Amino acid sequence: MKKILSNIYMTLIFIFLYAPIIVMMVFSFNSSKSRVKWDGFSLKWYESLFEDEEIFSALVLSLEVAVIAAIFATIIGLIGAIGIFHLNKRLKNTMMTLNSIPMVNPEIVTGVSLMLLFVALCKALGFMEMGFTTLVFAHIMFCVPYVVLSIMPKLRQMNPHLYEAAQDLGCPPLKAFTKVVLPEIMPGVVTGMMMAFTLSLDDFIISYFVGGETQTLPVLIFSMTKKHVKPNMFALTSLFFIVILVLLVTVNVRQMKDESKKRAF
Repeated sequence: MKKILSNIYMTLIFIFLYAPIIVMMVFSFNSSKSRVKWDGFSLKWYESLFEDEEIFSALVLSLEVAVIAAIFATIIGLIGAIGIFHLNKRLKNTMMTLNSIPMVNPEIVTGVSLMLLFVALCKALGFMEMGFTTLVFAHIMFCVPYVVLSIMPKLRQMNPHLYEAAQDLGCPPLKAFTKVVLPEIMPGVVTGMMMAFTLSLDDFIISYFVGGETQTLPVLIFSMTKKHVKPNMFALTSLFFIVILVLLVTVNVRQMKDESKKRAF
């Protein structure tokens, strides 16, 4: 009886979480503009999506910012995680607390703070303006703590003597890191990069404050909601959901395979 109730509870939770997304995806194939009435299957909203230059430009911009932010946030987060890991216990706890503050801090506070910072820098430097550059810097800033948080558990799970053993066997420090340490913590690095990519792609509040006249896709969608949401937005968000789902499934499958190989050895 307990197992049945548990299964019913989990089913209800998943329905609550994913029913809105499923409804949205279904209506992205609706032949009419109606959001409450089904008039037949059609792909015209997907065709309309790829013909809309404004949406396509915002999508390309969002992907560019997300890729750059994910790469640099992963590099900085990896270096930061390794540095924090080798600190003494008290200082490590302090640094992890400081690392967690940006994640729990309201995005509106982060967005306004970064806006004020970039406005001051733009005035001081004279040659920089609010736009693509400030977007990238802002996204890197708020993604780094998530990367650190993803890598730290893998560093704790790793045998602390592997790096020293590799050096004792004649491996240079950099090669010992790339050949021994990095493969051990790679699942955490990949997870952190994926998280940084999705967070950057999804961000609205910080992008709204620091983007200037440059509009990412979430900001463009917000501006469209002031008038009327076109059905091609359903198609766009459906594609976003599918791409992110495929990436997450791929990462999880890879991690499961890596863990099974380690158990086999």
